[in-house]
Amino acid sequence: MTIPLNRDYVIEQTQALVRINSINSDLEKGAAGEGEIGRYIAAELANMGITPTVQEVEAGRNNIIGVLKGSGTGRSVLLNAHMDTVGVTGMAEPFLGDIREGKLYGRGAYDMKASIAAMLAAMKGFVDGGIKLAGDVLFTTVVDEEYGSKGMEQLVKDFKADAAILTEPTNLRICCAHRGFVWIEVKTRGLAAHGSRYFEGIDANVHMGRILVEIEKLSADLLHREQHPLLGLPSLHVPLIAGGTSQSVYSAFCRAELERRTLPGETVDAVVAEIQRIVDKLSAEDPRFSATVNAFFSRNAYEIEPSAEIVQTVKGAAQTVLGAEPDIYGALWWMDSALLSDAGMKTVIVGPTGDGLHTDEEWVEVESVVDLACILQQSIVDYCGIAG
Repeated sequence: MTIPLNRDYVIEQTQALVRINSINSDLEKGAAGEGEIGRYIAAELANMGITPTVQEVEAGRNNIIGVLKGSGTGRSVLLNAHMDTVGVTGMAEPFLGDIREGKLYGRGAYDMKASIAAMLAAMKGFVDGGIKLAGDVLFTTVVDEEYGSKGMEQLVKDFKADAAILTEPTNLRICCAHRGFVWIEVKTRGLAAHGSRYFEGIDANVHMGRILVEIEKLSADLLHREQHPLLGLPSLHVPLIAGGTSQSVYSAFCRAELERRTLPGETVDAVVAEIQRIVDKLSAEDPRFSATVNAFFSRNAYEIEPSAEIVQTVKGAAQTVLGAEPDIYGALWWMDSALLSDAGMKTVIVGPTGDGLHTDEEWVEVESVVDLACILQQSIVDYCGIAG
């Protein structure tokens, strides 16, 4: 069966989407947000005959969903991409969307407006070809992936499918795992006193130093633990620290934020317990030592067995389109796939080829976007089936 795919439409949509400013308004105060791009995507769905659903996440920020209804005799699949981008500092022409030597440039070109264009083109092909599927296809685009994933949290409350394909950039490889993270706040308490009154003051900053020494040891220990076959090792670092109020005053407080990158199977409680044991040890050694540990934000790691049917379906489709078997790998950073998986949907990740995520020169390879659209179409046919 031949499914229509309009190559020019793929490219035009990628350019049109890049030319819309959709910088996440939680990342940058006063930024444009996802309002305009959401309206554009909704209009494109409507133009091809798919009634869009606007799911409000918060004022002015909406997920956009379109359902291509099947006959009800097959399995459903959910396609997903996020609409928001990071900022454009350092970029000369972030919204130009021009093409040079087969690469399309601009903020969000790679992460991940090209993926939205491929999803739109894949859906349009089924509509234009009058192809009736056995199972439903859910086209979903969400807000706020680059900050708090509020869009995906809202999406999975109301929309479910038998499997999901997240179209984050993968260079047309198949991603089956990524690490999670836990953000942990550690506070030490001292006693403020004039810098001359050494017999009264307790230095919270110095006490935090004791913790940092132990954190360094724990970080080194993590590098000797069992590796995940796709993700390697867990890790720990201290990105932020602040304490004290004045040059000549013993610091009454010090606060550090830790980031612990986790592997599948690691829990927040276990990660926090590792840090708590450090605090308990130091407290036992010094009755003047006082500290608290609190996990204030976390996201689970994600993995799916490479043998899972949705993985094999997408892998087979990619091999058909590309003429070679795609690599299976794990990503070190976090993605919304974890929330899809946590919601009970078997999820696999495949996306276009490019470079420059979150940098001042971002681009996507045009032909890889066309390939992605073809992979999505073949995956849909193979997973959802054609209505009899």
